Order: sequence, then C-alpha cells, then structure tokens
Amino acid sequence: MIDANKDPIPRINRAAFFRDIGYKPHPGQRAVHASKKRYRVVACGSRWGKSVCAAMETLASAFEPRECAMIWVVAPTYDLADRIYRQIELKVLERLPHRLIAKKEAERRILLRNLAGGVSEIRAKSADNPDSLLGEGLDFLVVDEASRLRPRIWNSFLSQRLMDKRGSALLISTPRSKGYFYDLYRRGQPPDPDPDYASWNMPSWSNPMLPMADIEAERRRLPDAAFRQELGAEFIEGAGAVFHGIRDIAVGEFQEPVAGERYVAGLDLAKVQDYTVLIIINSRREVVFYDRFHRLDWGLQTARIVGATSRYQRAQILCDVTGVGDPIYEELCRAGCRVTPYAFTSRSKSALVENLVVMCEQRRLVLPRAELWPEGIEELEDFQYSVTDAGTVRSGAPSGQHDDIVMALGLAAWQVRAERPQYRISTVRRRDPHIEALRQRLWR
Repeated sequence: MIDANKDPIPRINRAAFFRDIGYKPHPGQRAVHASKKRYRVVACGSRWGKSVCAAMETLASAFEPRECAMIWVVAPTYDLADRIYRQIELKVLERLPHRLIAKKEAERRILLRNLAGGVSEIRAKSADNPDSLLGEGLDFLVVDEASRLRPRIWNSFLSQRLMDKRGSALLISTPRSKGYFYDLYRRGQPPDPDPDYASWNMPSWSNPMLPMADIEAERRRLPDAAFRQELGAEFIEGAGAVFHGIRDIAVGEFQEPVAGERYVAGLDLAKVQDYTVLIIINSRREVVFYDRFHRLDWGLQTARIVGATSRYQRAQILCDVTGVGDPIYEELCRAGCRVTPYAFTSRSKSALVENLVVMCEQRRLVLPRAELWPEGIEELEDFQYSVTDAGTVRSGAPSGQHDDIVMALGLAAWQVRAERPQYRISTVRRRDPHIEALRQRLWR
C-alpha cells in the first residue's frame, strides 16, 4: 500500500536540473518547484511567469526516474495549452535533444527518455472537447488558466485521471471570481490546510523582472476591479461577470406546447465551430424549449428549426442573419415560418446583452433549473466582460467557450422586452458597480 505521506517516485534535484537547462526561477517560482505536495494551486497575476513555471515543472517531472510516465498539459483551448507546450518543446530541442525519442506535431506529443531509461510522454490537451480527456491514468497534470475551466472539467474529467497512479497536479491561473479554483486554493490555506495541498497567491509585482513603472501604468489604465484581479491576483466575487443571480431565476422547467399560448423564439446560427441554438419562450417569459446542434447541413438545420417552432404555435423567430445566417433565414421564410432578421454588430449584440441583463436582474425571466439545463446556466454564468489591449471593455464568452446560448436567449428575450413586468419592483436587485461600468462603456 502506498504511504500517502511518502513520495512514491524519487524526485530529481530540481535546482540542479534547472541550472543545467538554463532556467533561473524567481523566488515565487522557486517556492512552487520546491513543494512536494500532491496538489499545488497557484493563483497569480498576469505576467507573473506561470507558463514558464508550469513548463519547467513539467520537464522536471518528465525526467524523474520511472518505467513510464504519462503527463498532460491541459488548458481551455489548444492555443493556451500551446503556450506551455511550445516552451517545453523549445527547451528540449535546445538543451536536451539527446533525451528526445520522438516528437509528433499533429498530436502535440513529445516522448522523452527519463533518468531511469524509461519513457515519459508529454501531451498538450484542450478542454473544449471534454471527451478527449477520458481514459488515461496520469502521473502528472498541469492545468493552465484553471479558473477558466468549468468545474465539471476538473471534477468529472481530470481529477479522476490521477487516481490509479496517485498522480500529482499543478493548477495555475489568474483568479476569476470565487469558483471551484478558489475552493481548491483555499484547501492549501490556514487555518486547517489539507495535507495534500499547497497554494500560493502572488500578484504580478512579485515577479522581480516586471518593471514597476509598467505595473503602475496598468493601474492607471484599468478599472480598479480589473487591475486587482488581473495583476493583483485577488479573488473578487463577481468581478467580470455580466449576469448575476442566474440560479435565482433558474426555477422552471421545459414545457410541452399549450394550445392558444403565444411563443417567441431566438435563433443563433452556427459559425464554423459554434453551435446553432434555438430557444423558445412563452408569454410568461419562461424558457420552455431549447435545442442545440452543430455540424449539420443547412437542410437538416432548417427542418429541425421548422419542426420545433411549428409545434410551439408557429413561434415568432428573431434570427441572427450575420454571415452564414442569410441562407437559413431565406429557407425559413420559404418554409412559411414567421421570422424576422437581426444583424449582429457590436452595438446590436450589446443591446441584446443589456436587455438580457436587465430582465435577469428584475427577475422578468424564468430559466429551467440548473440540473435540467446545465450548459445554459453555466454559459450565462461564464459570460463576462474583459478589458482589451486598447483599454476598451467588451462582453463575451471566455476564450475557448461559446456564447451561442446567451445570444439565442437574448434574441428571444428581445421580443418581450417592452411588456409589463410580471414581478414587483421590490424584487429588483441593487445594480452591481461592475455592470454599471460595463453599461457605460458599451453605450459610449
């Protein structure tokens, strides 16, 4: 039986290994490398050096003496996973070519000869297709931008990969509100830390190589909450979130059509990798129907949309006609659907989001319960505003995620925006200052 307090794999001397490959970690990075805890959670500011830290820790783990080792680098998208993978690849080619067995570019996979003569495999993985994260047992796992992953990715797809080999994990990210990543971070903190966990909270300025003048320039440029989160590495509840209290209005359920009822539908059409989403709302502003699909030809998409809206009393459709939306719109018109076009621009999308925010805050919308509509609730909660390099504020899904459900819901809700509220004004929540800042910037 494996002793939970004893490291089953001899650890290499990291200081000597890093010296040999020309890596000089700063004090914060050294603290992470020195820890022998099974789960290490690093909440750090932008430009702290988390990608370099994770890449070098991955290499050190790959060279530990084992018969064989499986190591994954996982991020919300391949682009993000590549940031670490490419640094590993470059260091291997520069300093460790004699240890390289094979490099398979299409699979983002590197095979190395470790210090026991065994084979260590490093693979870069994207969490945007959770099914690709099933199957293999892992010896070491890096999760980059962990706070951007939905909780079920860690809970249902990644943590189990570490069980059979008693593998270890390094989760590293800039904070995003107080979700599952915050819960993992707290497990390594006083007053009662989990013995398997170590965690750190380090702002950008703890990286001594960052000029303080640049940090102060960012402080002047960014909204206070954005600076505290992005550079100060603070866990700020609700910072960046566009929609608040979504689960308070997620108390309904999907419903069959009712004769004589009035229905409206929002239709957001797929763009390449996105989904086509159809959402139908009744006169009481309850979401009663939802369909989501992709990679279907236009004929099948049209038939599916016509079939659903016909069942719901020929629901009035507000349809995205941007780009690929035009052919579907024309087909729906020919099929006799009651359909109105809505062209997406920066301003028109902002109008949809603004209206949806107000309806959610005023509880003028009823969503299906979270257990019935997990992807819808999660997408609304993940939808956020962010600050671009130019200093402007935009709203949208986090990198690697989708906003199709939000847009379809916004299109459906737009059609009932002018009706009298169903709820008393006393139920309206106090407006969040972050949302107020978002409104002002969106409508400049």
